[in-house]
Order: sequence, then C-alpha cells, then structure tokens
Amino acid sequence: MAILSLRGFVPIALLAREAAFLAVMLALTAVIAHPVLDFSMRAPLASAAVGVVVFVLWITPDLLLPGYRHHLENSIMGTMQSTFPAAARLSVPLLALRTVRAVIVVPVIEELFWRAWLMRWIISPDFQKVPLGAYTPFSFWMVALLFASEHGPYWDVGLAAGILYNWWMVRTRSLGDLIFAHAVTNACLSAYVIAAGKWEYWL
Repeated sequence: MAILSLRGFVPIALLAREAAFLAVMLALTAVIAHPVLDFSMRAPLASAAVGVVVFVLWITPDLLLPGYRHHLENSIMGTMQSTFPAAARLSVPLLALRTVRAVIVVPVIEELFWRAWLMRWIISPDFQKVPLGAYTPFSFWMVALLFASEHGPYWDVGLAAGILYNWWMVRTRSLGDLIFAHAVTNACLSAYVIAAGKWEYWL
C-alpha cells in the first residue's frame, strides 16, 4: 500500500519539478534576452517549411534503418535514454509542459546562443558589430558541428539540422524566422514522440 501511495505522488512531484523548471527558464529568458529578442519574421511560410524538413530529416534514418543508431551510442555521445520518466507519459499536464518547453523555450534559447551569438562571436568577439546571418566558412561549420555534438547519439541528424538552420539564418538574417523554424521542428517532433511513443527523442 505504501508503494502504491508513493506511486500516486510521483506524477505530482514530476509536475511540480517540470512546472518550476519551465517557469525559471521563461523568467530568465524574459529578463536576460528581452533586449535582443526579435520575433519579427521575413518569411514565415518558408520558415515553417524549413522546420518541417528538419523534422523529416530527424526521424527518417530511424524509420529507414531501425536500430542503426545504437551503433552511434558511446560514452562520449551518450545513449538514447529519454529524460522523460515513464511515470509521466500518461500525464496530460506533464506532456503539455514538456511540449511547451520544447516548442517555446528551447528554440528561443538555442537560437539566441547558436546563431544570434556564437555564429557572430566566432567572426568577431565584438559580435554586436557583426550583422545577423553574417557568413564565414569557419563560423558556419563550427556552429554546425558544435550543434551536432549537443545532440548526443543524434549527432548525425543534429549536423544536418545545424547546417539547415545556419543556411536559413544566412538566407533570412532574421532571428524570428530561425526561432519559428526551430519551434515548428520541435512541435512536429513532440507530436510524433507522443503519438508514436518514441520517447527516446526526448533526451
């Protein structure tokens, strides 16, 4: 009985943790990034299409070659182990919070870091004088490679995504378009994770 009671409280604890994490991330993003955030877009439909293409690229290798990704697992890149607990997978509020994190918080933070800051900082430490979307081969490929490494055993599709997102930043020179494209990718992936039970994509 004690074990059953404890299990009943687990989703509540997870819900509180997820809600607190989301609240902190939203608050920090609002306070720190507010001065530089620009959600205006030049090509929203094309950005949505880029987001869908990245999603398709992300899941296609596993659909065509099931199990091959296990060969990419190692002590450095990690394993396909979901950080979303099994106890949370039937909880609608927890699924909603995790989806909000993936669709709203992650695209803003990652695009601010990778393409609004690092891609420019590599060109010049005085990055504010470097326009968004400025291109050099070194900055382009370095950010793509580092973006790939962030995604662990999904580094191969992470590299493809990094190349496409970098290209779209060079093409649009718009932070808003990149955030939107990234959000569309994560929205599609979150829907796929929940519908198909592919929890391993939520690292």
